[in-house]
Amino acid sequence: MPELSPELLQKLCELARRLRQENADFLEHPEDDQRWYNRGYANGMLKTLQQVLREQAPCGESPDDESELVAHQVMAWGKAYRHGEQMGLQETCEVTGVDPQIAQQPNRDHPCAS
Repeated sequence: MPELSPELLQKLCELARRLRQENADFLEHPEDDQRWYNRGYANGMLKTLQQVLREQAPCGESPDDESELVAHQVMAWGKAYRHGEQMGLQETCEVTGVDPQIAQQPNRDHPCAS
């Protein structure tokens, strides 16, 4: 996997932290799909950085607890979260230079694997 420059890592971490902080109360606002999307986007970023950096809590942040999201997944706001998460995964793979089509060993949990 490519190595991240400290500058790029700092920018990614700042964005992920800002999105998480701005949308910290997303569970209390099912009417706000954008809030759910943004929180999902940040989560997707963190999941990718977990793989790239081989850290449980990249940027000092752990991804959201899946058990809190299960009950929402069939609702519009839950779908917005998952779409945001997928876009966060995909776009973080793109900017970090991780090729989503190639992995040394196939790993279905790897966020950049297709």
